[in-house]
Amino acid sequence: MKKAAIFTVILGMAFTAFMVQSCKKSDSPAPAPKPTLYDSLGGTTLVADPNHAGTKIEQGYLTIRSVVDSSIFVIAADHNINGFFTVLLAEVTGGNTSGFAALSKNLSDFVAVGTGAKNFNYGGKSMVAAHDPAQNSRMNGKAANDDFDSFEADLTTGAGKNGIAATNPAFISLAKIVESLRTQVVQQ
Repeated sequence: MKKAAIFTVILGMAFTAFMVQSCKKSDSPAPAPKPTLYDSLGGTTLVADPNHAGTKIEQGYLTIRSVVDSSIFVIAADHNINGFFTVLLAEVTGGNTSGFAALSKNLSDFVAVGTGAKNFNYGGKSMVAAHDPAQNSRMNGKAANDDFDSFEADLTTGAGKNGIAATNPAFISLAKIVESLRTQVVQQ
């Protein structure tokens, strides 16, 4: 009988401990993480990479890269600012796309990181160094505010070529990030 009483006490204590433990607030599910801008651009869902057959790419990164690449082509045709990229344009005209590929990757990585991507790193120059001809031999001249305005317009056109309207909330957020870089890019 003593064993039964001890067993009942132990069982009661275990049950009480279980009930207290199961009712603690820390056991409630954590709130879902707030979606990032990168998530709204497609996030980490893997899709086929149209530029590399048989490989997958995160949808968010593909969206960014598509807008970046389209914007580079728009800039190349924009007589207001394409003079800053004479080295790149000469390479591409000559059939060498390695500079284009490097620029596309650097810009795509930069935007991906800036929008909250977790699986990418930006390893390029700072915005000041990248836009200073003294620190970047591929840059032909220093940009003024009008040049930056043209860049922003070309970015909007590049996004539009990918079905992203200037009124899209994700694009508006991205445009704010770009605008925040004006003081680093404009050096004239």
